[in-house]
Amino acid sequence: MPPPPPVLLLDVDGVLNALCHELPEGWRRGTFNGYVLSWDPTVVRRLREWHESGRVELQWLTTWTELADRLLAEPMGLPRGLRTHAREAVLPTGFGGRLGGVAGWWKLAAARAVAEVEPGRRIVWIDDDLADQAEDTSEWLAANGQVLVVAPEVATGLTHAELDRVEAWLAAPG
Repeated sequence: MPPPPPVLLLDVDGVLNALCHELPEGWRRGTFNGYVLSWDPTVVRRLREWHESGRVELQWLTTWTELADRLLAEPMGLPRGLRTHAREAVLPTGFGGRLGGVAGWWKLAAARAVAEVEPGRRIVWIDDDLADQAEDTSEWLAANGQVLVVAPEVATGLTHAELDRVEAWLAAPG
């Protein structure tokens, strides 16, 4: 039995939803849950093709949580029914107690959980906040070479150049 494909953890805002004022040619815009989102359908199409071909397993890792699947997937061009990672109760970094929550960035806790379930499974994590969270994530990422991170610029969102980088990483031996 072949190994499962790499997991691709996908954020929405700053990744699929570029926070741009001028809509680039060919892009789409829609209002969801009161928020205006702008996206490049050609980028979304590549992600969908990777998922449908079994090249990656797309999973939502976004503050939109289950709303990403319910409200955004179909209008943006992604399949419904992708796994969604819930936001756990998280305490700020440096807080001494736990009080039932997880210390640090909640998305890091979710990414760690994905890695712990299947050690060695390759993971692509795309989130614009990765650059801002480098202090929280750097130690874990250094110890987990099977994880590729991509931190798009908020104003442009995920680009084809970044997807080309992911594709090259996927093609390289695990």
